[in-house]
Amino acid sequence: MSDSTWTIDDHLAGKPDEFVALYHRFIDLARGFGPFTYAVSKSMITLKGARRGFAGARPDARGLRGYMDLQRVVEDPRFTSVSPYTKRLFVHAFRITGPEQLDDEFAGWLREAYDVGQGRHLLT
Repeated sequence: MSDSTWTIDDHLAGKPDEFVALYHRFIDLARGFGPFTYAVSKSMITLKGARRGFAGARPDARGLRGYMDLQRVVEDPRFTSVSPYTKRLFVHAFRITGPEQLDDEFAGWLREAYDVGQGRHLLT
């Protein structure tokens, strides 16, 4: 692997199996909302909708870390920080350590983020 070319497999290699499984569950949740593409960098696997990136994730030695872009601030222990990105969007960084954390509530937030990726936030 060169310094400039990262793949999904590079991010998954050597990570604990239980955290790779969390990554796959995260992707399965996102796939349930519709099509998206990937943009892979050294720091993150980003999911891109028709209009923009909306979420990203990668397993590490302590769980699944990632982010999602939402139109509102959500306070939950799974979110390690929330920062304004634009006047309409807030970046929510998360850390997931067990499959029970990828519940219906989390899926709902990911659905909101998916809608941002489709550009629906520009309609409101």
